Amino acid sequence: MKANRSQIEKALDAPPSDLRLFLLYGPDEAGSLALMKRLERAMGENAERIDMDGATLRADPARLSDEAAALSMFGDKRWIRVTGAGEESVAAVDALLGAAQAGNPVILLAGAIRATSKLAKLCLDHPAAMAFASYVPDEREAAQIAVGIAREQGLRLPPDIARRIADVAGNDRALMAGEVEKLALYCDAAPEHPAEATMEAYEALSAEAIDADIGPLVNAVLGGDVDRLHHELAMLAASGTPLAAITRPLLSRAMLIGAIHAEAERNGGLDRAIEAQGKAIFWKDKPHVQRQARNWPAESISRLMHRLLTAERATRDSRGPGEVVVRQELLTIARQAARGR
Repeated sequence: MKANRSQIEKALDAPPSDLRLFLLYGPDEAGSLALMKRLERAMGENAERIDMDGATLRADPARLSDEAAALSMFGDKRWIRVTGAGEESVAAVDALLGAAQAGNPVILLAGAIRATSKLAKLCLDHPAAMAFASYVPDEREAAQIAVGIAREQGLRLPPDIARRIADVAGNDRALMAGEVEKLALYCDAAPEHPAEATMEAYEALSAEAIDADIGPLVNAVLGGDVDRLHHELAMLAASGTPLAAITRPLLSRAMLIGAIHAEAERNGGLDRAIEAQGKAIFWKDKPHVQRQARNWPAESISRLMHRLLTAERATRDSRGPGEVVVRQELLTIARQAARGR
């Protein structure tokens, strides 16, 4: 069945017994991940999670329904998460929806599939499945989302700061969550002792200079200097610095470039927009930021941040290829920047 946002949130917060499967799809993958987290919270910290992907379901279509009906070894709650689901998952989903029994909720993250795809139609038409498509929010919705994220962390976010965060994050929920989390920590906010965010606190965080050891790598990536990037990566490896330490400075610089373009669209001219950032640009970084803002046009910033976010997520996944993915993404970004010089 097709769900609106209120219906999908309510169902994920308290999964009904007559629903076997949730399909989350659409171009806003960060939005789908945020919804998935609601089910994770509803199941509880002690719940057993079974992870599968589309390739697993293609190889063994019966496994999904088997796992949905299986009991946890320790008697805890159990749920199944399927990532990268697509048309190859149709047979497995059909078997689950037609099985004699299930019991453990299943959630499928399918990305930007069409509503007319076989997988989407199967879930949209079946009463035991609930499907919801996430789309990138507009400016007003993004600011409201930022306020909601902040509220969960005990941070009261004024509208002007919420709009600023949404602006620099390109309305990306995951990036907004990262910025709100930084601000909440800075303001010492928590659900048990709420705090008010101020523009002074936000600008203080934005004005933080990139660490001297990371700065050359950031400039090599966004400036398109592939040879320098190889050198900086080798230096980091020699010093034992994990690549997880560089994704946040890269994201911060990308969001700064996005804010510059947004200001330029409002008031005209990149130079004026760069000057308007004030202390958000460390004086030593200003020449690099000027070149990078010209090298990365406004329409490319969302793709840039998506790649950087992919790299950041890879550093958090201990079961995945981790730093290999980060290196690949950084080289891809640097090569793209080199073509634009």
